[in-house]
Amino acid sequence: MSDFDPLRDDDNDVSVQEAQPKLKRPPLYKVILLNDDFTPMHFVIELLIQFFAMSTNKATQVMLQIHTQGVGVCGTYSKDVAETKVYIVNEYSKQHQHPLLCSMEEL
Repeated sequence: MSDFDPLRDDDNDVSVQEAQPKLKRPPLYKVILLNDDFTPMHFVIELLIQFFAMSTNKATQVMLQIHTQGVGVCGTYSKDVAETKVYIVNEYSKQHQHPLLCSMEEL
């Protein structure tokens, strides 16, 4: 027969400390537009206003950055939102027959 007694306390008053979960924020991703020689500047400004809620002045600044530096940041988002923005912008560009490329990079 077993010596096990469910009512007997054999831990000698040892307390167990609860482990705190180690949480960290999910990574953020920046959505970027890449320069090309064919997409009109006004189309890029329109796209930035429509899909990234930028003012006309901010969209113009970002468009000029894309034009002069080859790349510009449109915004910083969680992974799901960034993927959706990239997809929507690329599809919109294709529909309007522009080779503008949108991408994302982890911060």
